[in-house]
Amino acid sequence: MITIKPLLWTKPLKGVSAFQTTRGQANPRNPYSEYNLCDYTGDDALRVLNARIELCSVLGIDMDHLVMPRQVHGNNIAVIDQDFMDADIDAQEKRLEGVDALITTLPSVCIGVNTADCVNIALCDPSAHIIAIAHAGWRGAASRIALDVVNAMERMGAKAENILATMGASICQDCFEVGDEVVDAFARSNHDIRRIMQRNPATGKAHIHLQQACSLTLQEAGVPLSHIIWDGDCSRCKSNTFFSARRLGINSGRTFTGIILNS
Repeated sequence: MITIKPLLWTKPLKGVSAFQTTRGQANPRNPYSEYNLCDYTGDDALRVLNARIELCSVLGIDMDHLVMPRQVHGNNIAVIDQDFMDADIDAQEKRLEGVDALITTLPSVCIGVNTADCVNIALCDPSAHIIAIAHAGWRGAASRIALDVVNAMERMGAKAENILATMGASICQDCFEVGDEVVDAFARSNHDIRRIMQRNPATGKAHIHLQQACSLTLQEAGVPLSHIIWDGDCSRCKSNTFFSARRLGINSGRTFTGIILNS
């Protein structure tokens, strides 16, 4: 049976659950083992379907209440409302194409993203009963997808000062070596490079702290620092537990991060 790891919040929450799937008994010769829910990175379709069925069984929801987008490292956001749930599968897939963040107010609907080193951000305003999930690789972090999500949540009735944000397993700064073109992309977007980048003294290579970049963006959006947490798990350091593209290659599984309003 698929196993999930609950994500931490900065304060106790009732009625909202956020989690990540774990790989299970990872086979070092199989970069998709054991539980992968992502259907566009080369895994066998039946294996992916079986993993989704097992997750829905653990969550106690129907398969059509598990919603994940086709991510492209952009800033597009989809609202999962009743119109979306009532649409046919083709219409749903069209609305999820090229999307990197989801928002919903619907109970018993699990929204989630798939990552293999990128930052995953689960957000909620417990007072407004609004939840969201975002995928932030370096492009999404640089272009401030977290700000876009908070703004979208506010348009639906949330308040930034009430939003809580939690980030799960994703690549740590020590492991995230990047070229100077990545540093330049953050600088062009007016990120404070001094607070998110350091250079390895031995190699001179830059290392970006993606979680810090996302946290600073959330704070710019009005989310209090005391409401933001990363659990500290690095997907590359713990690639037997979480999928890591830097460790396994891009043709590998993805860790699913989900959030759900419990009915």
